[in-house]
Amino acid sequence: QVQLVESGGGLVQPGGSLRLSCAASGSIISFRAMNWYRQAPGKQRELVATITNVRTTSYADSVKGRFTISRENAKNTVYLQMNSLTPEDTAVYYCNTGMAWGQGTQVTVFS
Repeated sequence: QVQLVESGGGLVQPGGSLRLSCAASGSIISFRAMNWYRQAPGKQRELVATITNVRTTSYADSVKGRFTISRENAKNTVYLQMNSLTPEDTAVYYCNTGMAWGQGTQVTVFS
């Protein structure tokens, strides 16, 4: 069973950047589609980005052109590069594949 651990969240000013990492263990993820979700206070969890096993990517409209999902199979890790952050990006960000979820990492964008 795969376990996922996110890292890289933090506090950043509007316009800033962060790179989130999702390290997987217990299973090789190279054949899996991997997702990043986020959940802001009082809101439903939403899908932010997906990368398939053949590296096809897709994004929520709200982050297109600003966020980039990538994977490094040799490290069993998935990344989310987030640029031009706004306060609306403030949320807990979760890594997901199948039924497996990480514990989340907090991203706070403040001025």
